[in-house]
Amino acid sequence: MRSFFDRRTIPLLVIIVGLSAALIAVCIDAYAGDDDEVERPAVPDGEAPLACDRASVTTASGTLVKRSAFCPGDLIFEDNFDRLDLERWQHEVTLAGGGNWEFQYYLNSRRNSFVKDGIFFIRPTLLADETGEEFLSSGNLNVHGGTPYDFCTNPSNYGCERQGSPTNYLNPIKSARVRTVNSFNFRYGKVEIRAKIPTGDWLWPALWLMPKINQYGTWPSSGEIDLMESRGNLDYSVNGNQLGVEHVGTTLHFGPQWDLNGYEMATAVKNSPKGQGFNKGFHRYQLEWTPEFMRFSVDDEQVMQVEGNFWELGRFDERRPGVQNPWVTGGKMAPFDQEFYIIMNLAVGGTNGFFPDVPPAVNANGNKPWSNNSPTALRDFWLGRSDWLPTWKLQENDSAEASFQVDYVRVWAL
Repeated sequence: MRSFFDRRTIPLLVIIVGLSAALIAVCIDAYAGDDDEVERPAVPDGEAPLACDRASVTTASGTLVKRSAFCPGDLIFEDNFDRLDLERWQHEVTLAGGGNWEFQYYLNSRRNSFVKDGIFFIRPTLLADETGEEFLSSGNLNVHGGTPYDFCTNPSNYGCERQGSPTNYLNPIKSARVRTVNSFNFRYGKVEIRAKIPTGDWLWPALWLMPKINQYGTWPSSGEIDLMESRGNLDYSVNGNQLGVEHVGTTLHFGPQWDLNGYEMATAVKNSPKGQGFNKGFHRYQLEWTPEFMRFSVDDEQVMQVEGNFWELGRFDERRPGVQNPWVTGGKMAPFDQEFYIIMNLAVGGTNGFFPDVPPAVNANGNKPWSNNSPTALRDFWLGRSDWLPTWKLQENDSAEASFQVDYVRVWAL
């Protein structure tokens, strides 16, 4: 019986092995988000060489970034919250309401943001507990501070100073919003944030990213990445669909101007089983951001994937003929081809429609105390506190239930 491995078959086997190795290499590159059209950062003279043959497509900048290039899989940002690092996380100080006329006042205070047992807490408190209730309708709230960590960070929408009146109450809730705008910005990578959302009517936790520079223009032209948003209401629904703690959403905002936004084409939700809301424990909110796609997941379960080409995705030519494309100089992923920074915050209420009015929405704990078209929404919210404040349980367990809790934040290079 003649052996298969004779001299005539050996060259054929060599060819087969070589082709197989090349195919495997191509597949590995494709899986790693490889794209030869994407410029890879180079290691400058004087910086230690990379421990890999080829740099990742990921870029990063900021005061805590010590390298110009990374190897695929490098952990390039991590905070396990052994302490609250204010060089890593800048607190925003503003009354601006996030562009949504929200009801909170963001500041740098350990009453509202602190670390305990390796967990970062953002806790809401009541302004009236410190100033008295009369202050809400008559006081002057000026948040201009005298040190760099206390400067007002957003003057829009009367964000640095407001005067209370009987019809225009001051922001009644104090909370926190932190960001890595100075310490860490990145383009392309894998993000994972392990967090537990708060419990309490009209609380609005968010994990999101904004552009380091508005390369393509002001919002939403340069993009916004909403990794996770939710609502603290235990039983809040529209047409039977839960919008509260059993619901988390992810969204991309993009468009040529503020009133032409393509977010409807890039939004998705994940619902928990009934009675097992995302407030019951910690969950991992994940983003894989490559030069070819953006994939959003919760606990490793994919929620949404967007393949780029955002001008076509948003159908802007069809929706507003003649409008200019701000991304003509960008690539497939524009505006999401620039560096972004991380934001974590706990907002309250607002009039932009994130909390639909009741009706058509139904809130098991009682009616929503303000309407989204009300000129006195802040006052109406505060005066309706007998319904919503007990759901926050601020007097129990150091207000843990109403607090947005974050276990860790991690970012890896592709």
